[in-house]
Amino acid sequence: MGFCPSRPTIRAVLGPTLAVGLALVSTAVIWTGSERLESSAGRLSRHYGLPVAVHGAVVVAVGSSFPELSSVVISTLVHGEFSLGVGAIVGSAIFNLLVIPAVSALASEELETTRDIVHKDAQFYIISVLVLFLTFALGATYVPGGTNEAAILTPTLAVLPLLTYGVYVFLQYQDTREHTAAPPSDVAVRREWGWLVVALVLIAVGVEGIVRAVLALGALFDTPSFLWGVTVIAAATSLPDAFVSVRAAKEDDSITSLTNVLGSNTFNLLVAIPVGVLLAGSATIDFLVAVPMLGFLAFVTLVFVVLTRTHLELTDPEAYTLLGLYLLFLGWMTLETLGVIEGVRGI
Repeated sequence: MGFCPSRPTIRAVLGPTLAVGLALVSTAVIWTGSERLESSAGRLSRHYGLPVAVHGAVVVAVGSSFPELSSVVISTLVHGEFSLGVGAIVGSAIFNLLVIPAVSALASEELETTRDIVHKDAQFYIISVLVLFLTFALGATYVPGGTNEAAILTPTLAVLPLLTYGVYVFLQYQDTREHTAAPPSDVAVRREWGWLVVALVLIAVGVEGIVRAVLALGALFDTPSFLWGVTVIAAATSLPDAFVSVRAAKEDDSITSLTNVLGSNTFNLLVAIPVGVLLAGSATIDFLVAVPMLGFLAFVTLVFVVLTRTHLELTDPEAYTLLGLYLLFLGWMTLETLGVIEGVRGI
């Protein structure tokens, strides 16, 4: 998960102003596609009578995770920068846990949680972090060529997180068996599926634009593009999750608001990264960068679980605590990049 090399061709084409403009326009495109996706996914879920928890944890989460999946696919296939996509996913996971719940809580009168969310979705998300770390560790210790500094991910290793996500979907399916579906709503199903496809295409186009902008900014300012991936791409690709969760919170739908965040992160870690490995054939991860990043992700996950379990709600002071942790994360990444501290080797 080290930094990506400069791209002279991109440097020559995009100046600072043009790169920033491209990033802003691409973010707007992602936002537009995400809004259309959320609307269509909601109508289709109601038409098929899916439980609210499954709608938030699987349907909405997978749909709103499409930008992160696109970032891995596009970075790997188009730009040959698998590590940039991985950095964006880890940064997105941290953004999702710290910023989205906090903003959702501040935007609503009360963001309530349930024991099911804490004991099932949150705990399974913790398992997903551990499984991803185990996959990296196996790539560093048991794959030929792997070292304490470089973890080599193979398609065989990628099967482990994919199987784990299969278990997650199975558990969600078990919930649907006990659910009594409401009568199908009057929805133009083909039209909604068509809009869903259009939304996914818009998101993919937006992600391609922001990846190009990030590579250009990294080259122009002679800074590791990993920093831009873990911050700018992560925040931009997390817009669908933020949009869905904040809107759900304003509509007093705390279950969708929180399960969307946890389900999206679970999908990103267990599916998006392995898909990138399968597309690349094999990929090398800087293990010295992966360990502290995943360690911080595990830490903020535990903080999230504790705060949401307390009185089964997220209060305003707790929301500000989460925002403070994200600012701390941004400060840490900036100091690492400037070489002021060296807690993460390889950046």
